[in-house]
Amino acid sequence: MNPVLFVTGTDTGVGKTVATAALVVARRAAGGSPYVVKPAQTGVGSDDPTDLDEVRRLAGPAPGHEGVRLEAPLAPDTAARLEGVALPGLLEQRDRIALAATDGHDVLVEGAGGVLVFLGEHWNLLDLAQSVAYVGVPVGFVVVARAGLGTLNHSALTVQAIQQRGIHVHGLIIGSWPAEPDLAATQNLLDLPPLTGVPVLGRIPDGAGRLTAADFATGVPEWLALLPSD
Repeated sequence: MNPVLFVTGTDTGVGKTVATAALVVARRAAGGSPYVVKPAQTGVGSDDPTDLDEVRRLAGPAPGHEGVRLEAPLAPDTAARLEGVALPGLLEQRDRIALAATDGHDVLVEGAGGVLVFLGEHWNLLDLAQSVAYVGVPVGFVVVARAGLGTLNHSALTVQAIQQRGIHVHGLIIGSWPAEPDLAATQNLLDLPPLTGVPVLGRIPDGAGRLTAADFATGVPEWLALLPSD
């Protein structure tokens, strides 16, 4: 059984969804059967395309499920409180993820915002990962980070928060690598591994989310050249 891969970011808007789509392509190319989970998404109406829709647009059809979608562009628990919506419980979310993993899927779980943002009633993505691990399903994290100034501190804090729970971090992915990287971005590639203790697994170019599915799939092997096969 492959570990359930939790995809988190150092912040909101860092490219988690595009990175998740790239990971789906990579897992499928390696012979896996990707299954995508979005426990909570905010800032979307009932008829709007969701992050799961975007993953499928870029990576092709993939089974998966959403926990809840909320209209207010806020943290999920805040949006749910304002809208009078009950969020799915931690155990409910855990059991659906564990079932997909034990059915032979390569499960990828995309968080909302950063790793400590509440996705439900007083629980976050770290709590969900620990809960999945508690029932015997292996778990790991990939952290999606920005390229430029500020990413060293944000990345190190995120990796440390995950590791303090005893959960393995496979590495970092730069979610939007500029066509003309500045000095900070180029030096961050050198500084991130020794500072965080985990490798940079890849760089997804800025604008990759606007590509066709065919062009996106063609680019993934280059963008995620250092992604482990297991």
